[in-house]
Amino acid sequence: MAQPTADTGRRALDVAERLVQTRGFNGFSYADIAEALGVTKASLHYHFPSKADLGQRLIERYEAGFVETLAGIDRAQQNAAQKLRRYAKIYADVLRANRMCLCGMLASDYATLPKPMRERVRHFFDENERWLVRVLDEGRKAGQLAFKGAPIDLARMIVASLEGAMMLARSYGEPPRFDAAAERVIAELEARKSV
Repeated sequence: MAQPTADTGRRALDVAERLVQTRGFNGFSYADIAEALGVTKASLHYHFPSKADLGQRLIERYEAGFVETLAGIDRAQQNAAQKLRRYAKIYADVLRANRMCLCGMLASDYATLPKPMRERVRHFFDENERWLVRVLDEGRKAGQLAFKGAPIDLARMIVASLEGAMMLARSYGEPPRFDAAAERVIAELEARKSV
């Protein structure tokens, strides 16, 4: 076994992220990570004393990357519908890498997660909803989107639709199923503009 290095923690998070996205949080152990990295389990415990610590750090890192990606969408796009398409593309790219949304997978293990992890999973989805509410509200005010009701209700529907579409597309091994569902959700918002 190799000696732990300064980047063992980062590499462990990389492996753990892949394992959660493909197996779920309960589908792997420190032994799986140690084997993939060629280190001892003790070296993993040095960086992450418990699997709950690893899981919480994993969610924090994933959310930070996701939020930065959303900020990049804001910088690159002005049109709300295009922002929504770029948002859906984040999910599509993860699916095409034969993975699932990290927090979507964790949500399926929710009942067995430690409380701090459950809170971080909810926070991830809250951040998604906040961004979507802003995009939807701005898009409606600019005349780019048209929908009835509160933006928060639509934001929740979009997140639920994309997460569910990922699961079904993965079940069938057909990413185009996801693409069609995501585009339908967004197109419906644009189509209503002319009504």
